[in-house]
Amino acid sequence: MHSFEVTFATGETTLVEGADAYQPEGPLTTFFATGSSRQTIDSWSVRVASYRTADIVSVRRFVDLRRVDTHLSAVA
Repeated sequence: MHSFEVTFATGETTLVEGADAYQPEGPLTTFFATGSSRQTIDSWSVRVASYRTADIVSVRRFVDLRRVDTHLSAVA
């Protein structure tokens, strides 16, 4: 299972569980569950959570709640 830790400009963090990927969609950054056999976001993906992109400072991916060493670029 994948999870993402989202850090906001306020210093608050939230854990988005069950998401495999994320992408900016206009003013929002949306996290998706893509399914076990697919690696891309497509019409079958399910939206898990959305946050205002301007409020996000960083996003970190976790696998089985262990942080993945490759750091993902900040969205904002």
